[in-house]
Amino acid sequence: MASAAPTLTRTETDSLGSMEIPADAYWGIHTARADANFPITKRPISVYPDLVRALAMVKQASARANREIGVLDPERADLIDRAAQRVIDGEFHDQFTVGVIQGGAGTSTNMNANEVITNIALEMAGREKGDYAFLSPIDHTNRSQSTNDVYPTAVKIGLSLTLRSLLEELDLLRRSFLGKAVEFHDILKVGRTQLQDAVPMTLGQEFHGFATTLGEDHSRISENASLMFEINMGATAIGTGITTHVDYAPAVLKHLREITSLDLETATDLVESTSDTGAFMSFSSTLKRNAIKLSKICNDLRLLASGPQAGFGEINLPAMQAGSSIMPGKVNPVIPEVVNQVAFAVVGADMTVTMAVEGGQLQLNAFEPVIAHSIFQSITWMRQAMWTLRVNCIDGITANRDRLGAMVGASVGVITALTPFIGYAAAAALAKTALLTNRNVADLVVEAGLMSRDEVMKQLSPARLSGLEAVTAAIPIISPEDLIEI
Repeated sequence: MASAAPTLTRTETDSLGSMEIPADAYWGIHTARADANFPITKRPISVYPDLVRALAMVKQASARANREIGVLDPERADLIDRAAQRVIDGEFHDQFTVGVIQGGAGTSTNMNANEVITNIALEMAGREKGDYAFLSPIDHTNRSQSTNDVYPTAVKIGLSLTLRSLLEELDLLRRSFLGKAVEFHDILKVGRTQLQDAVPMTLGQEFHGFATTLGEDHSRISENASLMFEINMGATAIGTGITTHVDYAPAVLKHLREITSLDLETATDLVESTSDTGAFMSFSSTLKRNAIKLSKICNDLRLLASGPQAGFGEINLPAMQAGSSIMPGKVNPVIPEVVNQVAFAVVGADMTVTMAVEGGQLQLNAFEPVIAHSIFQSITWMRQAMWTLRVNCIDGITANRDRLGAMVGASVGVITALTPFIGYAAAAALAKTALLTNRNVADLVVEAGLMSRDEVMKQLSPARLSGLEAVTAAIPIISPEDLIEI
């Protein structure tokens, strides 16, 4: 039996010794050591493509800045620039193999980027991978840089890029709820407080409220996104700028702004910016707020659709899969349920970020990898959760008009609308009588001689009950035209 062909390798050396690296790998010895040291999550950094792109953007901007200020010759700077662009364009992402959770404050991620981009550049120059005497991952690709400014800057840029798709999906979800608000604008229902019958409203108003709260979250997340725009490039190890040219920081900022199209700014205190990770905590808490509010909406949807016979049964969620292996015909609200679970994970991720921020010591926070992973995961999962909620649930919701109408007709809560005319005490007494005797509230008010039939029916009209037609200035007017506004 013929033996397998030997695997071709190249020898690379670092301060710890030498290792054999697969000849076709674009990564090198630093990445190989990290792969051996951190087999924790089995999830490489390439699961977050925008982080990989952001790393390449930082390397590209640094190459251009180093060439501009004269600390890197044009040939090498151009090779690094062009190699980084290929990564930005989506090539070689499979070569970013280090785990998302790693020790070393992100050094393994930074070196993974340095090695891959360097070896791409060497190949483009017609040289062998690993020919670091000509182009070095550290002396050239990492020139004027440290992990401690590259990594947090790349994380902030990557999060900013990823956030765009989240905000787009959040707005689409908001619009989906608005569409249902318009569709349901004339359907009267019983409102509830503390799970007890309250006063009437329209189903459209309920869905409009969902849309409004999501719109508020869109604004809050957008505002907090600006926290990601302060970077510390030029800080190098601890913020003192050691090994950098005095002109490097403004030069790399200029090129990063051009490459990313983000309104980036260099921190005024690089020592503080290198050690402080509070911006990540604030940003994460905003994501948690959105997740919690979205989860609350899903709780409401599950309640409103509960039944179909022994629950609220006010709306119908699209049937997406069989709900039981033992109960025939059972259908569960699986889409809101999965969104609930994503929200729980986001809350946990936010706690992880909080503890990691607190765990920083002196001039550096060593725990930025778990901060980055936690926030990237939250954004990614929330975006997908919003998509499935919109496409597989909200867009297909229908209303049980007859059931809603019957519940409003039997509701004692409508007497609240008559309190300005008959007084609270009389209204309370008649409500109690209606509950005990199962009588109609309107009939009891007329029989008591408190209002005429016409007056009662006018005040108990759907428009008055839901606030669509104002009785006093204190009642907001919500019309179908208002609901359509985006």
